[in-house]
Amino acid sequence: MLLRLPFTLSSALLSPPLHPHRSKPFSSLSSSPNPNPNPNHSSNTTLPLFLRPLSYSAPVSSLLSFRLWAESLALSSVDDPHLLRELSWLIDDASAHKHPRNDSLVPLRAELHELYELWRERIEKRRPFQYLVGCEHWRDLVLGVREGVLIPRPETEMVVDLVGEVEGFERGWWADLGTGSGALAIGIGRMLREDGRVFATDLSSDAVEVARFNVERYGLKDKVEIRQGSWFEPLQDVKGKLAGIVSNPPYIPTSHLPGLQPEVGLHEPRLALDGGENGMDHLLHLCEGSASALKSGGFFAFETNGDAHSEFLADLMTAKWGKFFHNIKIVLDFAGIKRFVTGYCR
Repeated sequence: MLLRLPFTLSSALLSPPLHPHRSKPFSSLSSSPNPNPNPNHSSNTTLPLFLRPLSYSAPVSSLLSFRLWAESLALSSVDDPHLLRELSWLIDDASAHKHPRNDSLVPLRAELHELYELWRERIEKRRPFQYLVGCEHWRDLVLGVREGVLIPRPETEMVVDLVGEVEGFERGWWADLGTGSGALAIGIGRMLREDGRVFATDLSSDAVEVARFNVERYGLKDKVEIRQGSWFEPLQDVKGKLAGIVSNPPYIPTSHLPGLQPEVGLHEPRLALDGGENGMDHLLHLCEGSASALKSGGFFAFETNGDAHSEFLADLMTAKWGKFFHNIKIVLDFAGIKRFVTGYCR
């Protein structure tokens, strides 16, 4: 769900707007394990741009004309210093030759007219860049995303680090509730030993399909199992056996949704954003369910909307569910916001 780049809210919990989180062009990661694990994967799944075959081409002059047009459109339409960087990434993902001759044809992964349309959608419809290219950097992963699936943010990366600090986590059974793209499940799954496992659930069929694609691409089908359903419902067979539960649930108060930046409010799934009247509906359900889903000594880490939410949740868990949980803590995110609530089952 949400994270360090949440949204433009009229509250004290302002965070920077949503921008891609990249350390290098996606196209440079095509050597990752199983870059195209199953070419016959569901026709409903659009491959990330950098994984598509180089089936098209265009003259260098035509690609330069596209860049000049795209720069002009960006500079005249939206006041966002990140757009020109995004344009460079889009061209990097779509093309193969980084320094083509002036008279050469450049191999492309999309037809040139598609690049024009994608960029027009980015500027005029404020469609998130991650949906344009079909993926997002997260930790050291490149995760497929598409409409209907929440874009993973940098804040949530810290949950994997919190799990890594739990003694004996490598051999446990873990649950990632509301997995979205599968980011947390994959991040944790890569650290587990042979007998460790992650059960990841999501109500959205789009999220389940994308998460399974990402799990397969990273070769983790023996470690991470994606199950469709609401929160704990698909986990009845492991109830009381889980070493840990993590979740980045919907936590934006319903009244704040209209104030989200357009890239988020108009395009990302409401199912993954709307936390109810005060943003706590799903977090409270997770607290209650974790009491019976975790085994004794089991760990939990939940992401919240920030300072006031974390304080309220930690106090409530201590007062209402203190007989089930102990060592409840609030953990700061990269921006110094009280973003996570963690603890253990008695």
